[in-house]
Amino acid sequence: MRRRPNHIWVRGDLARDRVAALRTLETPPPLAPVVNGHRRLRGPYTIGGALLRAIVPAALERSPGLVADHDIEIRAVAPSLRPLVPARRQTIEARLPEDERILVPAPRRTLRIANGIAELVRDHLAGPRTLLADNLHEADPADRELLGVLARRVPDLTLALGSAEPAWEGMRPVEARPLDGPPDDYLASDCTSDDPRAYRAYLSLTAEERARRHDLRAAELGAGAESAESALGAVPYHLEHGGDPDAATRALWAAVDHCVAEGFLHAVVELGSRGLRLCEPGSEPWWRFVHRTATALAGLGRREQAQELYDQARRVSVDPVVHAAAAYGTAMLDARERDQARRDLPRARAWINEAIAISTLLPDRRERAFKLGFDQNGRALVELREGRLDEALGLVESALDLARCDLPPDAHPQHRMVLHANRAQLLARLGRRREALADFDAAIGLDPAFPDHYLDRGNLLLEMGRTEAALADYETAMRVSPPLPEAYYNRAELRLAAGDLDGARADLGHVLDLDPGWLDAYVNRAGILEMLGEHEAARRDVEAGLVLDPGNAHLHGVLGQLETAAGRYAEAGLAFDAALAADAGLASAWANRATLRFATGDAPGAVEDLTRAIELGEDAALYFNRATALDALGRRVEALLDLRRALALAPGDPDVRAALERHEKES
Repeated sequence: MRRRPNHIWVRGDLARDRVAALRTLETPPPLAPVVNGHRRLRGPYTIGGALLRAIVPAALERSPGLVADHDIEIRAVAPSLRPLVPARRQTIEARLPEDERILVPAPRRTLRIANGIAELVRDHLAGPRTLLADNLHEADPADRELLGVLARRVPDLTLALGSAEPAWEGMRPVEARPLDGPPDDYLASDCTSDDPRAYRAYLSLTAEERARRHDLRAAELGAGAESAESALGAVPYHLEHGGDPDAATRALWAAVDHCVAEGFLHAVVELGSRGLRLCEPGSEPWWRFVHRTATALAGLGRREQAQELYDQARRVSVDPVVHAAAAYGTAMLDARERDQARRDLPRARAWINEAIAISTLLPDRRERAFKLGFDQNGRALVELREGRLDEALGLVESALDLARCDLPPDAHPQHRMVLHANRAQLLARLGRRREALADFDAAIGLDPAFPDHYLDRGNLLLEMGRTEAALADYETAMRVSPPLPEAYYNRAELRLAAGDLDGARADLGHVLDLDPGWLDAYVNRAGILEMLGEHEAARRDVEAGLVLDPGNAHLHGVLGQLETAAGRYAEAGLAFDAALAADAGLASAWANRATLRFATGDAPGAVEDLTRAIELGEDAALYFNRATALDALGRRVEALLDLRRALALAPGDPDVRAALERHEKES
């Protein structure tokens, strides 16, 4: 068995001490010199970009197909490599003007990217290597997430990370020895130095001299070979501390725009907040930063901070477009809130109605058609949350009519795509599956490289019994996206329904490789492992799942089955009791507790539990088992009726037929 690498945390207060210690470690050969992971250097993937710049050129020579398979991830993490790695998979967003790009990737996109990079590194390495990086405590969350995935998924890679704070549990700590010597040059190090003497020297300069040096450093970095990455970190930082606030604003906006498109939401919040400090409140650039920053905050679940930005926009602006957009954004804070206890739908309705009222009055026909349709689509979500599907459908259809009648045919394809997909979802819920399928087809036709709609169409096709077409959609989603756990999970459910336990198990294993926090994958795989008789493996999945959700009914139900199989009947009873306390509608728990009760001599209890299970949904096996328990109690007439009902539900079952024939002969 391959030995897992011993990841190392080098602790020290100063970067130069940590870097010196990193350089002297006895580890497998390093992939590159020590990387300064400070996010201020090259933005959200400062470490990830350095890693890719170290391996992609060699990977292109040795296995260009491997690089092509990860084009999305490479181009997102290391923009300077884009000339070497053409876009093989690209959504329509890449060719749209800024005012037509309406989608902001969810926070989980960075996990997809991290998994793609991990698979690239894993498949490229020909033996043990080390990634050396410092300033982990100053790295962007996207970089820290990537390092965590690399540690978990790349067995040949040792991570040696310098940080003034603990990295993560399980790393071997190494103390950095303090070094003597002159202070760093704060500016030459891109203002990432943590040497207090360097910072004091920097502060001793006049404001004019600091500005001059910042401008010179920004010019040097902007002309460098890696300017695509430094433009996300060091260049904007130097410009905003130099003498040209307009240049700083432009640089920060370019960085924010890139990070929004890629879904680097933490970076959007930090860069956008810096941009806001440079702009005149109420100005057009200020509003653009407000809008993007608030959207990112909402995506990260930081709704109070997003709310404050929208409130600030309302306080300083009289622009109707700003007020409509702020009202829409405020409404969505409630409409998209997952926690129902915090969701206030009447408040969301009030704000979205205000957005619609303003957008209705916009004088430009095209602008009105887009913004009003956008707001109506937002109100459709409120209606959906309140259970009014027909009203939600009418609003989406009205938005589509506006786009069809008042927008140029080729304008706003992303907006049209969203509307078709949303109408498809509503039609499917209303049972109008063929119409829903046509809308999913339209959405995919507008952007064939957008993966999420393949998942949704695949789910609809599966409901319609078209399993081969559903499978094709799930596998297309896998091809057009970085590693997508949702697609593997959906394919696992398809395989499970078809009786392919081994295939479903493999897919669920891959889901958990990609996302160890996927609770339902533990639930389903534990059930499969129990059916396959792999009880210890099933128990490990149950225990892992219960760490995530201690009250999960399905997991307690599987645990009860495992305890029953092991002969630990008291423990099994407690597990089934916990399952039913958590979800009294879980038919499998009633049925399995009935099996336990019958096995321990409690036939009346078994009949009671099976009766509850049958009330939740008829099944031949339930009637057969209840007939067995009734027969043990001498209630033969009732047992005979149950066997007849079981045969009606499963006329081809030989066990049911044989039991019925035996009972009828004995009667």
